[in-house]
Amino acid sequence: MADPTYIAQVLVSGLGTGCIYGLIGIGFCVIYNASGIVNFAQGAFVMLGGMLTQLLLMRYGVPLLPAAAVAIVVVAAMGMLLERLVVRPLWDRNATMFVMILATLAAQIVVERATLLAVGDQPRTLPVFTDVPPLMLGRVAISVQLLWILGASALVIAALTAFFRYTLAGKAMRACSIDREAAALQGIPVKRMLALSFALSAALGATAGILITPTQYTAFNVGVPFAISGFIAAIVGGFGRPLGAFLGGLLLGLVQAGAIAALGSGLKNVAALSMLLVFLFLRPGGILGAAK
Repeated sequence: MADPTYIAQVLVSGLGTGCIYGLIGIGFCVIYNASGIVNFAQGAFVMLGGMLTQLLLMRYGVPLLPAAAVAIVVVAAMGMLLERLVVRPLWDRNATMFVMILATLAAQIVVERATLLAVGDQPRTLPVFTDVPPLMLGRVAISVQLLWILGASALVIAALTAFFRYTLAGKAMRACSIDREAAALQGIPVKRMLALSFALSAALGATAGILITPTQYTAFNVGVPFAISGFIAAIVGGFGRPLGAFLGGLLLGLVQAGAIAALGSGLKNVAALSMLLVFLFLRPGGILGAAK
């Protein structure tokens, strides 16, 4: 029988990973709500956030927090570039969802190969944000980096809630998510909102990548697994619902952690896909129901 302390330790780790999946899932929802597009290049934003921060810190000596801020801004700009060069031409031609998905997958591969050529294939990591001993809850160690992940996730969700509820741009994006044609008739620049949604989604992905890299390595090819996990989180939570995506990410992280504790790390992806199938069969709308 597994040691209860070990199980608790793994579940605590899964909680942090689940927050990361949730942030990535929110990125999927932001773009989907503004445009109806499923952006499978989301994983590239996660990889670039951690990679750019590591390069600025280790190669150029930029302090960690300024390096993270610069990386988020750069990745947000790259998200807007992706929208302008890849997505908008297809949008203007009324391309099908299948074509859009293939285009974003192709963009993911291009970013991966470009990163491989630029920085190589060696795994990289970041130092923890606060180098102090872990907190002890009984015999369970809680790393300070986990507290950073939890705190930053809560801050991001609060900021997004305020953005969508109180700012003009946020209200315009919400209008686009409800009815893009009606929003355009009201004078809302729908294409500008599409570009903003890609920038916001890219910034969320970069933030997730920066938060998770101190606890595990980053490399040119980590984007796809993160994108798949974020997509599963978005579906489980209720596709198009940011809060649901975050809850789905937490559940996914805990399910994977439980699978690791009970069955070994080799079956964590099987557990994630099994959970997805259960939700698709029993509650296809997700935890909160899909956005209308």
